[in-house]
Amino acid sequence: MLTLYIGNKNYSSWSLRGWLAVKLSRLPFREVMVQLTGQVNAANRAFSPTTRVPVLHDGDIVVWDSMAIAEYLAERNPGMWPADAATRAFARCVAAEMHSGFVALRNDMTMCIRERVDVRPWSPELTADIERVIEIWTEGRTRFGSGGQYLCGAFSLADVFYAPVAYRFHTYDVSPSGAAGQYLEDLLAHPFMREWEAAALAETAIIDADEPRLLYRDKLATRASG
Repeated sequence: MLTLYIGNKNYSSWSLRGWLAVKLSRLPFREVMVQLTGQVNAANRAFSPTTRVPVLHDGDIVVWDSMAIAEYLAERNPGMWPADAATRAFARCVAAEMHSGFVALRNDMTMCIRERVDVRPWSPELTADIERVIEIWTEGRTRFGSGGQYLCGAFSLADVFYAPVAYRFHTYDVSPSGAAGQYLEDLLAHPFMREWEAAALAETAIIDADEPRLLYRDKLATRASG
């Protein structure tokens, strides 16, 4: 059986991607929760070469990095990417773009599923990242998504990589219109997402480095007093 090491579900966007990829594969697995602290934990080297999560163990094979986990699983389960070549190319491109980019979105909108805050005005960099995500979602739904509710029709690894963004948009009150907005609703309603969210909301651990009300304390205080 596969073993997946993940961090706190309320905060760990990378863990969410790895977990969703394994769920999508339909392979049996057990998950091991690693409490995140906001600091590097050298003890994690016992199961992770980088000390980070997610990490997938398949017998003697160790796969770290969420994209590597997705591709390792997809080799055994071809249906995790869209079957159509053009759709699959789009899905791979947008997943890779999310995996390697969107720095402002990652830094300025930390994933904290239980929180609801509005931290406008956004920086120009964050605004550009949000606009690009909405562009991708709109293109996916209008060009490739006619066969289902998700980015390329059926739920796929493309959706896995944008799942943390859906939670971020929900937390920070980002409300796209049109096809992108409907996609956001459908993604948040997926049974896998509901399962992860329920577990995240049951957690009690607090990681200050990822708490929006601490990160944006001054901005929120100014808005409240104004």
